Amino acid sequence: MSSMKKTKQLTLCALLICLALVLSYVEHFIPLHLLIPLPGIKLGLANIVTLIALYLLGPKSAFAVLVLRCALGAAFGSGFTGFLFSITGGLLAMAVMTAARHMPKLSIFGVSILGAAFHNIGQILIAMLLMRSVYVAAYLPYLLGVAIFTGLLTGSACAGTLRALYAIRKNRKGASV
Repeated sequence: MSSMKKTKQLTLCALLICLALVLSYVEHFIPLHLLIPLPGIKLGLANIVTLIALYLLGPKSAFAVLVLRCALGAAFGSGFTGFLFSITGGLLAMAVMTAARHMPKLSIFGVSILGAAFHNIGQILIAMLLMRSVYVAAYLPYLLGVAIFTGLLTGSACAGTLRALYAIRKNRKGASV
C-alpha cells in the first residue's frame, strides 16, 4: 500500500472514530426509554460507523475504529465499566459481523441484526461476570428482541451511507476519465 493510500485510510479511520464518538454522545439525548421502556436500551448509533468501516475499509480498520472509539468513549465519560461493556459487546459483534458479511445470502441488514444481537450477548456476558450472577441472562430475550429493531435501523443507515459513498466514488472516477 502506498504512503498516500495509507494516509487516506488513516485519515478516514480518524474521521470515523470522531463520528462514532459524536453519535454516541448524541444518542444520550434520544429518549428511547419512552418508546421502549427497558433499562439500558440504546439505538447503537455508533455501530453504524463500525459497520461502515467494516464494509468500506475491511476488518482490520474496523477493529481499530471500534477499539479506539470504545477507549476514547471511556476516557470522555463512560469510565472503565462502560469500556468493559462497550468493548466486550463490540468485539463479539465485530467477530460475528466479519464472518457473516461473507455469507452470500445475508444482506447488510442481516449482518447488522446479528451484530446488534451479539453486542447484547457480549454485554450480558460481562454483566454476568461483573455481577457474579447468571440471573442477568434473563434480560437477554428482551435485548435480542430490541436488537432486531436496532439492527435494522443501523443496517438501513449503513446501507444508505454506503450507497451514497459508492455513488460519489463512481462519479469521481467517471468525471476524471
